[in-house]
Amino acid sequence: MIEIFSAIIVIGALLILSWIDFKTFILPDYLTYGLIAYGLIANIFLGLDWASTESSMLGALFGFVSLYALNQMYLKIRGHHGIGMGDAKLLAGLGACLGIQSLPYILLIASASGLIGGYVWLRIHQQDHSHAFPFGPFIAFGGIIVLLWQI
Repeated sequence: MIEIFSAIIVIGALLILSWIDFKTFILPDYLTYGLIAYGLIANIFLGLDWASTESSMLGALFGFVSLYALNQMYLKIRGHHGIGMGDAKLLAGLGACLGIQSLPYILLIASASGLIGGYVWLRIHQQDHSHAFPFGPFIAFGGIIVLLWQI
């Protein structure tokens, strides 16, 4: 029962975050930090069976650090940010919920769907490849797929 209730909460949060990111290019801290907190609390204290305590904590840490490091490398090479820190916090939240073992799958799905979605976004908005598009919805999509796969 707790798995279904938690899945509804997490998927609801991901859908809200996706909508906000599509409209504003912002992933609000109160929602991303809330997702991180919920993932840690649910796995550590509520007995959610998605990830062990260690996997949940490492998932939050490596979820953030992986995209933060990628952004720092992009910044050094290109001179501007390539990904928002909201995206890193969103991935940290998914890592906290689903564990470190889920991160490669989430990133693979997010990258593949983001590649297609980014191309469509740029064509619809008649922009070239140098324009930004929201990546959070693709991270959320990857998270939803992996979450549904796990339950």
